[in-house]
Amino acid sequence: MKFKLGERLNRIFGGKKEKEEIIVDIEELLITADFGVEFTEEILDELREHTFSSSEENTSMLLKEIIKEKMELSYPREQGDGLTAHLIFGVNGTGKTTSVGKLAYKLKQAGRNVLIAAADTYRDAAIEQLLIWSKRADVPVIRQFQGSDAGAVVFDACDAAVSRGVQDLLIDTAGRLHNKETLMKELAKIGVILDRKLLGANRRKLLVLDATTGQNALSQAALFKEYIGVDGIILTKLDSSAKGGIACAVSGKLKIPIYYAGTGEKIQDLIDFKVDEYLTMLFS
Repeated sequence: MKFKLGERLNRIFGGKKEKEEIIVDIEELLITADFGVEFTEEILDELREHTFSSSEENTSMLLKEIIKEKMELSYPREQGDGLTAHLIFGVNGTGKTTSVGKLAYKLKQAGRNVLIAAADTYRDAAIEQLLIWSKRADVPVIRQFQGSDAGAVVFDACDAAVSRGVQDLLIDTAGRLHNKETLMKELAKIGVILDRKLLGANRRKLLVLDATTGQNALSQAALFKEYIGVDGIILTKLDSSAKGGIACAVSGKLKIPIYYAGTGEKIQDLIDFKVDEYLTMLFS
């Protein structure tokens, strides 16, 4: 993440400025950093309620605490014991299949028994791409062929997960545009299969978002949340040109926790997202 909020905040504090002047400058900065207009206003409303000096250190600390409090309202995210089915979805181009491979590797390295379901039967070469990542992660895949019924793949994967004593079933689904009604219905159908086949199992609906798409990512999250619900976010490409505020907006505004962040192209470049560490980096 190349956008450093702390450096830019420092530029605001120069000469004698009234409190409201500082707030106006901060507003422009936060919107530029992809916090979004509505979430920025929420932050500034709280900032106005506090007495703060016209010093960069004091205001940065206060601003960071306000954002942290809003983001942490969406946590904790702990799951119980037993099998967890991770239904992973998102629009094309966000790095969804790559994230499935990275998450499979991460869980396998933690000593978990992992299985992948190749339910993206729509996109050309999606299964082949997933097989490459699964081989790197050393995790088996339940698959059929391109164009087959995604629900049938998930059905078979559920049976396999139970018979093999799997702890984490990762389901890679077709990249869905949030305005494609048919594909969204297919995703809901997969959810029904999981309800029937894995009764009592833990469930996670994970939305993959590209951090570099800014407010478009926030719109995607809002629509997916409304349509099928979202338990958590995998935020990709956080190491590139992402401005940073989108993570705060998704988590703080929509109250959806960010579970993982993609920080590079290697299979190990998927980390647990920690609010404190992220804000420290953002405000540096």
